[in-house]
Amino acid sequence: MRIDVITIFPEYLAPLELSLIGKARMDGLIDVHLHNLRDYTHDRHRTVDDTPVGGGAGMVMKPEPWAEAFADVLASGKGESDDRSASPLVIFPNPAGEPFTQRAAEQRAEEPWLIFACGRYEGIDERVYEYLADQGVRVALSSLGDYVLNGGEVAVLAMTEAIVRLVPGVVGNPESIVEESHTSGLLEYPLYTKPARWTSPDGVQRDVPEVLLSGHHARIQKWRHERSLERTAERRPDLLEGRE
Repeated sequence: MRIDVITIFPEYLAPLELSLIGKARMDGLIDVHLHNLRDYTHDRHRTVDDTPVGGGAGMVMKPEPWAEAFADVLASGKGESDDRSASPLVIFPNPAGEPFTQRAAEQRAEEPWLIFACGRYEGIDERVYEYLADQGVRVALSSLGDYVLNGGEVAVLAMTEAIVRLVPGVVGNPESIVEESHTSGLLEYPLYTKPARWTSPDGVQRDVPEVLLSGHHARIQKWRHERSLERTAERRPDLLEGRE
């Protein structure tokens, strides 16, 4: 998988060198390219924004740098790809976009090429989305949740981690992905490790549920499913709507 990120703060994406994503890059499972949007400006101030037409607070990112950046990234990606017909999906983190869910992460993980475009200030000129669509480029606006961030970089880090960990070979034990929260539509059951009996600092003895020590896999599976249902009903009842 190839991932390009266009941003005015490339250093913000440094965590992509760490942990499983960093290892996936070293192993050649993903190929990450960072691009500074200011490299596609032509004034001495490297300006990427201007005041909104029609008035209003804040600044809006100009279309010209974005058009040049996309032209360069699309050309370089197609030039390096073994599959010349590979078509990228351009993702704009945007609070007005569709919710980014586990299902969306699964779908994105099947894409050979993703381009993330990190907006800042009040957002990106709407004509950029229209231009890309007219050029036949697939565009998606994705929202992490019902809140506003200062820019798209934090969202890109979160989305990239959710997506890349689903790429085959990135997570050492693929079975660990299957039972995670949201993968089955439910929240994950409670987790425990050794010791089976632990006395916490407040002096209370806290034991692992007996069923988990039984070695009876069917009983353990049933217990975990029941706890998942209980936890989902308590914390995210909306996930149970329409579920039989």
